[in-house]
Amino acid sequence: MRLIDWPMRGLQRLLGERRMAYVFLLPNLVFFSLFVFLPLIINVVFSMTGGAALFPSERPYVGGGQYAYLFDCDSFLDPGSCREDHFWRGVANTLRFTTFQVVAMVLFSLVTAVVLNMRIRGRGFFRAVYFFPVLLSPVVVALIWKWILQRDGLLNAGLTALGGQKILFFIDPGWAMFWAVFVSIWAHMGFYTLILLAGLQAIPADLYEAAEMDATPRWRAFWRITLPLLWPNLVVVIVLALIRGVQTFDEVFVLTGGGPGTATLMVVQYIYETAFSNQVQNFGLAAAASVVLGILLFGLTLAQLAASRRRSA
Repeated sequence: MRLIDWPMRGLQRLLGERRMAYVFLLPNLVFFSLFVFLPLIINVVFSMTGGAALFPSERPYVGGGQYAYLFDCDSFLDPGSCREDHFWRGVANTLRFTTFQVVAMVLFSLVTAVVLNMRIRGRGFFRAVYFFPVLLSPVVVALIWKWILQRDGLLNAGLTALGGQKILFFIDPGWAMFWAVFVSIWAHMGFYTLILLAGLQAIPADLYEAAEMDATPRWRAFWRITLPLLWPNLVVVIVLALIRGVQTFDEVFVLTGGGPGTATLMVVQYIYETAFSNQVQNFGLAAAASVVLGILLFGLTLAQLAASRRRSA
């Protein structure tokens, strides 16, 4: 440390004490610019080009042609009427998946956090059990549940051993979407439960003691004390769960592959397949779809934050 002491002192005398903060932030800003801002700019540039070439200098400029192709629909509520129907089927599936997943995730996480905040036996053990799936890779989680739910998987082996019939969980579109939502909740609920649990523990116990002295029912104390004070944590959970739900790819891709048909095809999977997996790789169209997805995420985040500010005001 003494080796860098004298140059840092000289730099501080040159820039001043207040500007030294930028010196320490500069390495992070450089890496952030290289791996976030620069790829974002390149992606926007690609979305305005066409052709099959990889380098931007070799790709013809098409302006908003890729976006016009994506939004060429007779009715946005009917993906079959769209020129690029797979994209809109992915949008519809993603919205359906995110709606059910976020609502169920928040409810289960809230109930679990409230229970784990009580004085129950083995509370530390159960907290670790609920958080453990978060430590697993999403691909590992999907492979485990695929091994359980597939045609010759563990669950069907148990059913046939009891004299029942095999259930083809991934053949029916409704079942496939249900298990995609279920696996996602199982894998990530512990993280959101931890956030809510931290919020519950930050609520002063004096408020509950005063409510108990006034003979306030528990449900009323929960509605009048717990939820209002827990609202900032709930907003964080909703926003994070919403962003993750819209960006879902790896778990559903490994679990169902987007099937049956396009029943569980998500937007991110469409972007991946369009750019890298299809026989004809269309980088421009995939980039345009990713820009649309980014704008959607940005708008949803702003809406959630605006709603939270109105609630707190």
